[in-house]
Amino acid sequence: MRRFIGRERELRVLGAAFEKIREGIGSQKPGQCVLLRGRRRVGKSSLVEEFLSRAEVPYVFFTAAGESAADELAELLDAVASSTLPERSLFAEETPGQWNAAFRLLAEILPDDTPSVVVIDEVPYLMERVDAFEGMLQRAWDRLLSRKPVLLLLIGSDLSMMEALNSYDRPFHQRATEMVLGPLNPADIGDMLGLEPAAAFDAALVTGGLPLICAEWRPDASLWEFLRDSLDNPISALLVSAERSLAAEFPPQAMSREVLRAIGSGERTFTNIARAAGGIAHTTLTRATEVLADKRVVAAELPVSLRPSKERRYRVADPYLRFWLAFLDPHMAEIERMRGDLTLSRIKEKWTSWRGRAVEPLVRESLARLLPDGGLPAAPAIGGYWTRGNDIEIDLVGADRQPVAKRLLFLGSIKWLENSAFDSHDLAALHKHRAAITDDPIPLVAVSRSGVNCSGLEAAYGPEKLLTAWRGN
Repeated sequence: MRRFIGRERELRVLGAAFEKIREGIGSQKPGQCVLLRGRRRVGKSSLVEEFLSRAEVPYVFFTAAGESAADELAELLDAVASSTLPERSLFAEETPGQWNAAFRLLAEILPDDTPSVVVIDEVPYLMERVDAFEGMLQRAWDRLLSRKPVLLLLIGSDLSMMEALNSYDRPFHQRATEMVLGPLNPADIGDMLGLEPAAAFDAALVTGGLPLICAEWRPDASLWEFLRDSLDNPISALLVSAERSLAAEFPPQAMSREVLRAIGSGERTFTNIARAAGGIAHTTLTRATEVLADKRVVAAELPVSLRPSKERRYRVADPYLRFWLAFLDPHMAEIERMRGDLTLSRIKEKWTSWRGRAVEPLVRESLARLLPDGGLPAAPAIGGYWTRGNDIEIDLVGADRQPVAKRLLFLGSIKWLENSAFDSHDLAALHKHRAAITDDPIPLVAVSRSGVNCSGLEAAYGPEKLLTAWRGN
């Protein structure tokens, strides 16, 4: 199925956990638990639904909605009543009034001699709304559920809360295998949409690899055709997905939203972000950036070099959200009055310069997956280097660690232009910047969308080679 392109590895992981259960039937504790986390709209629920359709076993799929503890319990009872568990009618007969009782009854109706699946989606809502939920879940798992041949899938979009669920100081520690579902990678996107490598990277920057957005991209359509279609449709996934995700994670009155918009508009330093967010206080901005970083929405980065630096910079971590904040969010009123053509013209005007910086994290991650390669070693850390005044700025710094490295492994430049190759002028600038930070002849690397027409580089990479780094991942 088209929407599951690139998810075969994850399906195999779930299948392997399920096989352990099947093989363990008759043992004392055959049950397995998997914590599945990933950002909103990345396709977690759809992945699990596909797994269930392939497994063809009894299951219950319950999704929390952020309601009161009593309302969530009522929804759980309804989910069990409409499930495919063979003894589901017992829930209608007994109607447990407490979560502990519901877990006990759920364990009773699970089959003893055949595998089954229990899915609890949006677990962080339950952690917030149900008193002592983690402790009740731990007791139910240890004493009841793990003794059945069941796969318990706990799903959540709040990354920090899902990580906390399995941390050492929490009741459920070490009771589950953790699994992270990321967006579709550039190779998956290219395969799904029938795009050439360079266009696949463009699509990754716009859609963020979110399956719902990619599903609206007509196969073989260009970037501009996709954007035109999306801007003409006020309920397109490209337009609405970001707002829905932000509304679920950050209340409208939260200062984090204003700070995120400031970063999304292109501000990268603490001082400029504070100014763009309305001149907010230092302590308020510190709390807001910590919340955003904790939720993995924003990345706070330091230069990678041989010396410590305090020149921290911020960027929106998710490519789709970065695109939405830069180009769509400020002009929603324009789009809603059916003038998406104005928005599209604005994107075209600013696209090349915006893309040049937006692609940098994706290139670094591609190289991290690709190396070692030829004369370049694997690099435990790949980042960038900059000074306060940007008089020296290096796109790629490979090192043995970050942010303060003991050894630099390579330096490089990214030139991501449509019709301009990396040339001798770019190489001269790279030599100049290298001399400013080290006297050692550190290998030099070029990454170019349109090729390289000079010598003197240790390695050069284009979209085709970068895309190979994502194959099989």
